Amino acid sequence: MARTIEYHFQVRWGETDAAGIVFYPSFYAWMDEASHHYFAEIGYPTTKLLSEDKVSIPLCEAKCVFKTPLVFSDQVTIRTTISEIRKKVFVINHTFLRDGETVAEGYEIRAWADFNTPRVRAVPIPDELRQAIESIETTA
Repeated sequence: MARTIEYHFQVRWGETDAAGIVFYPSFYAWMDEASHHYFAEIGYPTTKLLSEDKVSIPLCEAKCVFKTPLVFSDQVTIRTTISEIRKKVFVINHTFLRDGETVAEGYEIRAWADFNTPRVRAVPIPDELRQAIESIETTA
């Protein structure tokens, strides 16, 4: 079973539209933030991976389904887990919660990519990273 990591934040005014409802691109930005937070929490901060190892997790695909609107100042928790790990890519799932109620669900498909050459390319995900992801330990 993969780890579930929680990311907490408050909706900011600039993330809402003229009607005061969160503008949909904000959910994609939050999924990106939650993904980078996930890797930092399991001991693989993406800023360090890129600066020291020239490896990162570029986005290949993203989708989000909206169930209930969020508004300015809502307190949000994103529960993030990796549901599938392939040879070079993984699927990372995000569940958005407000007061324990699911307000949106989304996923990203990301690659494990080498930035050491002029052309970025996907490379096999290291075994030690797979082990860190597949740990049954959870963090709240």
